[in-house]
Amino acid sequence: MTLNPQMPKCWRVESKPHKFCPGCGHGLVLKALGEAIDELGIQDRVVFGCDIGCSLLTWDFFDVDTVQTHHGRTTPVITGLKRANPDAIGIAYMGDGGGYAIGSQHLVNAAARNEKITVILANNTNYGMTGGQMAPTTLPGQKTETSPYGRDAEDIGYPTQGPEMVAAIGQKGAYVARGTMANIRQLKGYFKKALQNQMDGTGFSFVEALASCPTNWRTNAKDTWNFVENEMSKYFAVGELKVPDQLKEV
Repeated sequence: MTLNPQMPKCWRVESKPHKFCPGCGHGLVLKALGEAIDELGIQDRVVFGCDIGCSLLTWDFFDVDTVQTHHGRTTPVITGLKRANPDAIGIAYMGDGGGYAIGSQHLVNAAARNEKITVILANNTNYGMTGGQMAPTTLPGQKTETSPYGRDAEDIGYPTQGPEMVAAIGQKGAYVARGTMANIRQLKGYFKKALQNQMDGTGFSFVEALASCPTNWRTNAKDTWNFVENEMSKYFAVGELKVPDQLKEV
């Protein structure tokens, strides 16, 4: 395959095009991450961990050391790796199910312990790989395979706001932000700050990225973009929630 000059250098060329569904937000989120790794010049130090779910399709995405973990266990695996090898730059990549459901206890405790790792979570408001069931981030009224009449907020509760939770738990040195596939330049900037925070040895870094899932949302291109930009933003405000002092001028 001929290398596209716009393709991040840390991508594995032979594994492209990627294996995600057409219109999936993972590809854009990962492009922003790849560009961040390139611009920081850290490809040879990165260890990338991916979760079960759609995020497991990233196991051969980057030309970096990679480990694919059990569902919800990417955060502790990368935590252990970082403690064993402090010079490595550990990235734990997961979906909203892996981070806010089965893996929530690991996310909470890593933030509380101020582990020097970077966690990136793609939020597409459903369990994408297993058929589109309701997830912790499913919006009120949103129809899924397990909420065919729409999520009833009064009965089931409101969407989990992960960055807000991590920001409340995180220590002084934590970096917490929420970006979106609708603004790749901004999202890449958040990733660079999250990685720089780990490189500085300051603290835990967490970035949620709003992402699309048109296959399970059953939306066309126009409706998909509208859902990400206008519907998801009603519950998931984009921006930085916690910024250590040394990153405030970056």
